[in-house]
Amino acid sequence: MTRYKIYWLCQIVGWGSWGFFQIFLYTFAERFDIDQALGILLQVIYNILTTHLFRGLIIKLRWLDLRFYNLIPRLLGFALLLSGLNYMVYLLAIELFAGGIGKLDLLGVTIAVTIIGYWAVYFIWAIFYFTFHYVDRYNKSIKVESEAMEAELNNLKAQLNPHFIFNALNSIRALVDENPSKSKESITQLSHILRNSLTSDRKKLITFSEELKTVMDYLALESIRYEERLAITFDIDTKSGEFLVPPLMLQTLAENGIKHGISNRKDGGTINIKTTVRKKHLTLEIRNTGQLSTEKKSGIGLGLENTMKRLELLYHGEATFAIINEDSDTVLTKISIPKI
Repeated sequence: MTRYKIYWLCQIVGWGSWGFFQIFLYTFAERFDIDQALGILLQVIYNILTTHLFRGLIIKLRWLDLRFYNLIPRLLGFALLLSGLNYMVYLLAIELFAGGIGKLDLLGVTIAVTIIGYWAVYFIWAIFYFTFHYVDRYNKSIKVESEAMEAELNNLKAQLNPHFIFNALNSIRALVDENPSKSKESITQLSHILRNSLTSDRKKLITFSEELKTVMDYLALESIRYEERLAITFDIDTKSGEFLVPPLMLQTLAENGIKHGISNRKDGGTINIKTTVRKKHLTLEIRNTGQLSTEKKSGIGLGLENTMKRLELLYHGEATFAIINEDSDTVLTKISIPKI
């Protein structure tokens, strides 16, 4: 059942129960008749409409986002306004259906008791309404937090790729004799990648400049392994470094391009990383030689699934992700991220 259906169910059941309670009181006082029944029915309908108006005001003015000390005076004030309006409608109904307003209806005590009574009823309604939303919001925050933790754990599993570490160590070992200085540099690059992998669970976001350094180290190690079969190009907007991105996101995308595209081709291929900044949005494009399979979910591994989930959770739906065949020989992965 949707929240909107739950709301209307609560409205009908709540005010209906209030109406039955009124019937019980009139019956107990032996004053209940068909006119009273009609009056109570009209009151129930009127209360449903006025509280629905109250709900519309709460949503339009975003009172659900207010702090407690700012919210309570507003609720008390509008509940008082509604209760005063309610009493005016009550007098009008007496004038139309009962043949005139009696002196008792205009006594100060009668007016005060009636208005205060309805004031309390409207305020209690508002308390129930806000309590429901706060509980619902809390439950959602718990769910989002658990999903984020699950995504982070899955991301770590995807990042700590033992095959990459094994291949990188083998490549470095081959360099030790023929190019010692290059092997030292490669060891430094590998240690940087491993350090970032192990500490990424402590950070939800890092600067793009940090992320770019990690992926450059990763691609430098892969270029040792693939040699001339791997060509790497960068086209980076100078403003990109200010943006915050999930740790190792770019490496995951680069690794996906090499693993599912370039590594499967005898002649290798090219991987190009390009960024542009427009209107406080970072657009990241990774192009790699290869083709996406037409089979469902083929070529989409755990790393990409986690990347999409992390973007959704961290940017609240404002980030976009797409992976397509740009042409017959190129796969394009495109991400747009807002500045936060």
